[in-house]
Amino acid sequence: MSTSKFDRRDLFKSAGAAAIAMPAASYSRVLGANSRIRFGLIGAGGRGRHITKHLIDTGRTECAAICDVYAARIDEAGALAPGAKSYGDHRKLLEETESLDAVMVGTPDHQHAGITIDALNAGKDVYVEKPLTRTIAEGLPIVRAARVNGRVCQVGMQQRSGMHYRKAKEEYIDSGRLGTITHIRTIWHSGAGPSRRDRDPNMPQPSNLDWARYLGPVKWREWDPPQYFSFRSYLDFGGGKITDFFAHWGDAVHMMMDRDDPVAASAEGGVFYRQDGRDAPDTIHILWKYRGGYTVSFESATGVHLPPYGIHFFGTEGRLFIDRKYYEFFPAGEETAAEKFETEENITRAHVENFLDCCESRKHPNGDVYFGHRGAMASHLGVISYKQGRRIEFDPEREEILPG
Repeated sequence: MSTSKFDRRDLFKSAGAAAIAMPAASYSRVLGANSRIRFGLIGAGGRGRHITKHLIDTGRTECAAICDVYAARIDEAGALAPGAKSYGDHRKLLEETESLDAVMVGTPDHQHAGITIDALNAGKDVYVEKPLTRTIAEGLPIVRAARVNGRVCQVGMQQRSGMHYRKAKEEYIDSGRLGTITHIRTIWHSGAGPSRRDRDPNMPQPSNLDWARYLGPVKWREWDPPQYFSFRSYLDFGGGKITDFFAHWGDAVHMMMDRDDPVAASAEGGVFYRQDGRDAPDTIHILWKYRGGYTVSFESATGVHLPPYGIHFFGTEGRLFIDRKYYEFFPAGEETAAEKFETEENITRAHVENFLDCCESRKHPNGDVYFGHRGAMASHLGVISYKQGRRIEFDPEREEILPG
């Protein structure tokens, strides 16, 4: 897509600014030092409820509204916030709750863009789960909505709030101790788990589930239980393991390398582990080439538990491994770690706290919407390569796929 109307470099500069311009007309109320942040939950599935619990447990918020296309999910989330208003349509929540300061978007991936833009345009700060988008083209309009409305928009890429990631970046990458980094390997295998057809495909549609609203921007199809309960197994709704797992690791690589400019992607994989109707690959390997002069790979297989998930940075002077709990440094030629650091920090809780801090300070959050867009963009290139069965050449400035 062309970015001539909204230059991405200006967006990047804006993402590093100290504070957001705050149009007074877009505020429902101004937060005082002792005010609690009132928020609404849109998408009350497992992840939405998990983040909502973190928000409530900070003691700094009040969940005043819950929205979902499936009433049973509202009932489950209601246990966290007795008295919260319930809605089946997020637009009604945004229209009728003028006193809300923020919303948490925990819907399936294909609904993120539309709901997030609606919330930003309604003057709400937004915490939205990753991946931010379902397609590359959805990204810049969300960034624009956040910037034009002066809203805080945190994407759920919690590695950006993990202090040990920042510590490792400073000690080994920024300092040059790794030397020249030529390859970065990311791994996230998954166990077997239940079949995605573990729910009877003949299960009748619940009377309190709005299937049409659930589909949203996705082309119409008749009620299909696995495509609701296991949406990540279907490429119409997202990118499967690529946008579920690599969206985290790829963004962490962007953060630690201070680059977000893939110029090519090539994917191989398929549905090898269990033939159960899905079309998102259960086994995938992708290689990206970055303008900075290095490659990044991602591998994920189903039914595999080793090697451990995490990121390996390979440099001329050593290797760095990092995951959500620790990092290790291996000097060049050494098989034993020379240095190791472990953390007990809950990075999801830290990410939630950062969001609330920024709702009050009006600063950009750690997982700012622009970073969320660029991280999702890299994942989408891998998905496109897998779908088309070819190497994808890409212009990261114009955000356009090149002819090939």
